[in-house]
Amino acid sequence: MRLSRFDLYAPATLEEVFYLLQAKGPDARIMAGGTDLLLKIRHGALKPKSVIGLKKIQGLKTISFDQSSGLTIGATALLAEVARHPDIVKHYPTIAQAARGTANPQIRNMGTVIGNLCNASPAADNAPTLLAMDAKIRIRGPEGERVLPLDQFFKGPGQTALIPYEIVTAVHVPAPSPNTGTAYLSLSARGKMDCTAVGVAAMVTMTGKTCAGVRLFVGACGPVPLRAPKAEDILRGQELTEEVVEKAGTQASAESRPISDMRASGDYRTEMVAVLTRRVLREAHQRALAC
Repeated sequence: MRLSRFDLYAPATLEEVFYLLQAKGPDARIMAGGTDLLLKIRHGALKPKSVIGLKKIQGLKTISFDQSSGLTIGATALLAEVARHPDIVKHYPTIAQAARGTANPQIRNMGTVIGNLCNASPAADNAPTLLAMDAKIRIRGPEGERVLPLDQFFKGPGQTALIPYEIVTAVHVPAPSPNTGTAYLSLSARGKMDCTAVGVAAMVTMTGKTCAGVRLFVGACGPVPLRAPKAEDILRGQELTEEVVEKAGTQASAESRPISDMRASGDYRTEMVAVLTRRVLREAHQRALAC
């Protein structure tokens, strides 16, 4: 299927982006890497009259890390760059893992973490880990900048908290706390060539043998990536014994809202949430103890 015709713009500043968004109206679309957008256009799911690329805007490709303030990933930083960035590999290995496990090398060399988030697929590989690590989204529009917790960004499949003429410029992840570990695992029908059928991410902070803090998110099992607060309550303040971890896995499964589709049945997803939750908790726990 051929792409529908559209006008392509490559502004050099954010001010030009906002002008174009207002001038071209609701038929305009923003493009970072284009891997999701162009596929939708090719299949006729979208027929924009204008596409506004962000590649020429200085500063949006930045990946920066500071020991006290944390990590910032700009809107046009590629998945491949995130996967191999030395500071991310060292201080945020699970973020590097999620980027490295997204699709295939061709996609990772074109696609971006921000584009993956803005696509707002419940199965997005990069969302659960960033959510578990309490990331925040930086948003710019004609009226200025605002910062939004990532867990308030997703509103439904393909729906975000962006209002007209706004774009996401970066995602920020706090510096890891001492004695904190993270983990992410996912399953798909044909390895990473298919969208994720189930994904689970965890961040665990330990004080001695006790779980002092935990954030647990499940992907591809609801309209948005879902937090499992009741499972977290089972873990918090407890020693992470096999019995406690088993209970938390069962509870996380109960808190998920899977459907049956071409990727997996609802029953399979329900069972795999429990399995993956136990595995990521064990892995995150071991990483926290090793810090």
